[in-house]
Amino acid sequence: MSGTPLADLTTARVGGRARELIEASTEQEIIAAVRAADAEGRPLLIISGGSNVLVGDDGFDGTVLHITSSGFTVDDDDASCGGVMVTVQAGHDWDDLVKYTVMHAFSGLEALSGIPGSTGATPVQNVGAYGSDVAQTIATVRTYDRETGSIRSFTNFELGFGYRDSLLKRSTVEGSPRYVVLTVQFQLGLGRMSAPVRYAELARTLGIEVGARAYATDVRRAVLTLRAGKGMVLDAPDPDTWSTGSFFTNPIVSEDVAAGLPGDAPRYPAAGGGRVKLSAAWLIEHAGFSKGFGLSDDDGHAAAGGRASLSTKHTLAVTNRGGASTSDLLSVARLVRDGVDQRFGIRLEAEPLLVNCSL
Repeated sequence: MSGTPLADLTTARVGGRARELIEASTEQEIIAAVRAADAEGRPLLIISGGSNVLVGDDGFDGTVLHITSSGFTVDDDDASCGGVMVTVQAGHDWDDLVKYTVMHAFSGLEALSGIPGSTGATPVQNVGAYGSDVAQTIATVRTYDRETGSIRSFTNFELGFGYRDSLLKRSTVEGSPRYVVLTVQFQLGLGRMSAPVRYAELARTLGIEVGARAYATDVRRAVLTLRAGKGMVLDAPDPDTWSTGSFFTNPIVSEDVAAGLPGDAPRYPAAGGGRVKLSAAWLIEHAGFSKGFGLSDDDGHAAAGGRASLSTKHTLAVTNRGGASTSDLLSVARLVRDGVDQRFGIRLEAEPLLVNCSL
C-alpha cells in the first residue's frame, strides 16, 4: 500500500501505511474531511497525538484523519461555576494545556501532567493517572455525529464515564468513531492548591497524607519526575518512551478472585459492589516478567529478537527498541498476557486502541 507510514504519527513508532492521510487544523476542516470520507464510503481512522493507538503492519486501507487543531479559551466571567471553564480544541497538546492551567492557578489537572497525546482523545479513554482522571473535571464534549451529520454536545453525565471508558469509546469501532471530538470543556477550580491527592505513591513523594492537598506546581513537578522515572514522558533519544503508554489496563475482578491472590497483591476499591481493581504491573512482575523482558535471551525468551521488549523502567509499557514492527510489540504483549493468565487465572486487556491488528 502506498501512502504515509503511520509509524511517523504514533508514539510507539510502528504501523504500516495509510492509503490516504488528511491533516485538519480547524473544526471546519475536520468536519469536511469526515463528511467526504463517509460520502465515498471510505474507512476512517482518527489520529491526533498517536499515543494510545497501535496500527497493524499492513497499515490502514482508508482515510486517516490527523487532527492538529489547537488553542483554547478561558471563561471566568461566571462565578457561579466555582471556577473557570476552559474550552480546548481537540488537537491541542494535552500537557501544554495542563502546564498552562497549573501556571495560571487553575486546579484539577495537575496530577495528569506529562501524559502524551491530544486533548480530544482524553474523554474517549477517560485518561487518568495518579488517582485522577479527566471525568473529574470535564463539563462538556462537543462532537460531530457521523450518523446524523450534525453537531452534538454531551454533558459529563451523558458521557457515561468508567475506568478507561466512555460512551465515545464504546461507539468507536477499529478507530472509527461515531462521534468525532471537536472541543472539550473543563471546569476547573481557582487557587494554587491541587485537588486532593488520592494516590499513595504521589502522596509519599510530596510528603503529605493521602487525601491532602499540595501546591499544584509541586504536584506537577512530582508527577513529571515519577513518570519520567517510569519512561512515561516522551523523550526522543530514549527507546523506553517509544510505546503506547501503559499497554494493559488494571483488571477489575470480583472479590472472590482477588481473595485468591497472595496477600501482598495490591487491591483498590472499584466502582460497583463486590469489585476490586488490581495492579497489572504487580501481576506482570509476579508472573515472572521483569523490566526489560524480551531484550535478550538471558531471560530465556527473546520474544522479538530484542527489537521490542517491556520497558527497562516499567513493566506496563511494551517498547520499540528500534526497528520493531507492530507484530514485534504484540508478540511481547501476548507472552505477558498469557503468562499472567497461566499464573493467576486473570486475563489482562489491552489499553491502546488496536487497529488492523489484535492481541
